[in-house]
Amino acid sequence: MELKIRKNGNVYIIDVNGEMDLYNSYKLKELVMKMLEKNVQLFIVNLENVDYIDSSGIGALIYICSTIKKMNLKMAITNIHGSVKKVIELTKLMGYFPITNSIEEALLQLEG
Repeated sequence: MELKIRKNGNVYIIDVNGEMDLYNSYKLKELVMKMLEKNVQLFIVNLENVDYIDSSGIGALIYICSTIKKMNLKMAITNIHGSVKKVIELTKLMGYFPITNSIEEALLQLEG
């Protein structure tokens, strides 16, 4: 799994590439925690290039989401598709995660 950060205005977009599984989902958690320490307040987690997620990947997203909610900050998870979307639907987390269809939609939601 590879993580790339880019910025659009005040919003930080984390592009996740590869598989989010037991071996690497902690990297996303660590990255977000470091960004929170630097007072980053708006996040988009872009899963466009993620084709596989397991329970640890889901766990990492839940952890990130709940931490950001507790801090009254905002985030969006965008571009989920295929088996990743199926896993999130099966775990009944579609309503829990702030999911958008595109980065543009996420930006409007976060900055609005």
